[in-house]
Amino acid sequence: MIFDSPRLISFPKIGSSTLGFISVSENMTHVPFDVKRIFWTYYTPDSILRGRHAHHNTEMVLIAAAGRIIVNTEMPDGNVNVFILEKPEVGLYMPRYCWHTMQYSHSSVQLVLASNIYDEKDYIRSYDEFKSLELK
Repeated sequence: MIFDSPRLISFPKIGSSTLGFISVSENMTHVPFDVKRIFWTYYTPDSILRGRHAHHNTEMVLIAAAGRIIVNTEMPDGNVNVFILEKPEVGLYMPRYCWHTMQYSHSSVQLVLASNIYDEKDYIRSYDEFKSLELK
């Protein structure tokens, strides 16, 4: 099976350092899927590693709306990447079957755009199960 790869997405950055900035994606034109769920995480202690899962069907875009988020990704084909999100105009596209872990600066706010509503059956929470996937 050929896998899509995690990749950075740039959103427009409008404004100036004297007035401030806004980033926009009207009709989600910068997101490669229809957004069905939006959630955000915040006040995560920097000693906590979150994520530790993949999804069978859900794609996501992660955005560090504030602070810094270090995202480690691994695909079933062995492709491993590390992304540092610290610009609110940049998002990280996460395809299906992307194992990921995230570490946050305490002041960070992560905004997540997801292609599906929450469904526990969509989660692959065991790394051993992820490594043993036989995808066709």
